[in-house]
Parts: sequence; C-alpha cells; structure tokens
Amino acid sequence: MNKVYPSAEAALAGLVADGQTLAVGGFGLCGIPEALIGALRDSGVKNLTCISNNAGVDGFGLGQLLATRQIRKMISSYVGENKEFERQYLSGELELEFTPQGTLAERLRAGGAGIPAFYTRTGVGTVVADGKEVRAFDGVPHVLERSLSADVALVKAHKADRAGNLVFSKTARNFNPLCAMAGRVTVAEVEELVETGELDADAIHLPGIYVDRIVVNAHPEKRIEQRTVHN
Repeated sequence: MNKVYPSAEAALAGLVADGQTLAVGGFGLCGIPEALIGALRDSGVKNLTCISNNAGVDGFGLGQLLATRQIRKMISSYVGENKEFERQYLSGELELEFTPQGTLAERLRAGGAGIPAFYTRTGVGTVVADGKEVRAFDGVPHVLERSLSADVALVKAHKADRAGNLVFSKTARNFNPLCAMAGRVTVAEVEELVETGELDADAIHLPGIYVDRIVVNAHPEKRIEQRTVHN
C-alpha cells in the first residue's frame, strides 16, 4: 500500500466531507498539522466538529477554520488565545463541549482502544458532570465519560517511514498519538520521510497500523504562540 501523497490537498482528496468529526493533534501551536489544516480550509468543507485541545490562535492553526466558519462545534480543553473563538461562542454561533485536559486525552485513548466509556473523578460537582451518570467507587463519586472517535484524524510527526510508523519530536508528541488512534482514517503530516526499516523499532512512537496517509511538509512555519524575551 502506498501511503505517501504528493501534497496536503491530495492527502485529503476524497476523504473529508461536510458534517464530519475530525481529531486534530497539537497543543497550542506546538505539533499542529499546519499544511493539512490549510488544505482543509481550502477544501471548503463545513459544519465540522473538531476534537482538539484548543482551537489555535486568530488566523493560524484551527483559527483559520473559525475565520471561514467551517467549524460548527469544538470539543476542547483550553479555549483561550483566540478572540474569534470567544466571539462565536458567546454569540451562540459555535457549540463547545468543554472537557478537562486529562479527560480529553483519555476519551481519545479510550476511543482508539475500543473502550466506549470510563469513570473519572475529574469534573464531579462541576458543570462538566451536568447530565452525566455519577457513580461512587470506594465511597468516592466518579462521573461517566464517553470515549471519542473521529471520522478523520489529522496529526503532525517529525519523521515517518513509508509504512506509516511515526516518530514525534519532544513536546510536539502531545495529543498527536491519541488523535491518530481515535481516527477511523488518519493522515500524518511529517517533516522527514525515510524508507521502511530505517527507523529504530524501539524508537517508534506510533506504529503504522494507525496511519493511512502521509504527506511531507519539510519546512513548516512552527509559529511561536507566546514569545518571551529576556534582556
């Protein structure tokens, strides 16, 4: 199977459609699939539900899809740094399913593992638990959380081989493996592509069984979200 596509646009062709649920890797602007998000914007698909830790910033990352009104709903942990997100949410134009960060990670992991739901102490007694089942274990209340899966997952890795085995770079690993596992079809944007067998098997972070399509973006922008300088 040839998993390598010549461009981000080609990698999404025939795959994305209106009304889909997408899982998008990244944490802030760290480890986001920049080229794939741009291609998704240019595809014009709309009414999307996006599962992502946050929604980028104004004009970059998933913020581009908010600007073009292609996202109907966000399932997120952190929604700061984005004025357009705030405006759309407060005006009722954007639906938000707020999820604690660790719970979001576990919902994705559970989805990838075929686990339909799990109990957690996080969120008990808050709005996060509204409308959800609460059950006591050893006298401690836990809230039932449903797992998450996606029609398509878009992830970013540092390196891949042609079989789709992925290696992530440091903190850019973040939500990417979890999103890849939760996607029914996963597209990986990578900076470097090597031949199958060149990666050290013990160094592979995500096996290629989870990856369906690969596109190389050798020189991503990697924009800095919060620039701090010291004199």
